[in-house]
Amino acid sequence: MSLDVVILGPPGAGKGTQARRIAEDAEIPHIATGDMVRAMKEQDTELGREVCAVYDRGDLVSDELMIELIRDRLSDPDTQKGFILDGFPRTLRQAEALDGLLEELDRAVSVVLQFQLPDEVAVARLHGRAVAEGRSDDTFEVIQHRLEVFHAQTEAVVEHYRARGTLVGIHADRGVDEVFAEVQDVLQTAAAE
Repeated sequence: MSLDVVILGPPGAGKGTQARRIAEDAEIPHIATGDMVRAMKEQDTELGREVCAVYDRGDLVSDELMIELIRDRLSDPDTQKGFILDGFPRTLRQAEALDGLLEELDRAVSVVLQFQLPDEVAVARLHGRAVAEGRSDDTFEVIQHRLEVFHAQTEAVVEHYRARGTLVGIHADRGVDEVFAEVQDVLQTAAAE
């Protein structure tokens, strides 16, 4: 049985940090759509420029493009034991497409980790990251917009997984090790079911 994990949460909640730790611990791939999109926006193509403009505004890339990227990635052999999706799904349409794709593969999401973080903590973390990494997508205006987009579009995804009984809330405003310890407990329970 595969361990197919989705991580949801606002920007700055530590999804990438925790996903990398989960991937190493469980020996399954971390599929970070943010990294995939950032790589695409660096390409000197029409699509790359379009993605760059969308991303720098803090908006979401189209559902169609994200679904196709995930479909391609989940067909790779390294996902057979499982995967961690970080940054997908972000809309109800994406969640429904993921359900359909996994059904085609005779799989289902094992658990959805909902990283919960107050907006003011997210803003502070993202400003710190912007300084440390020099990221153009972490200006104050873009951060505020990304949080608004998250709340407007991703809340329906949270409800979708809550209704399916796969959602587990994780308080992400604690230290990295403390959050990871809770995540490990949740994943051990999910793997045993």
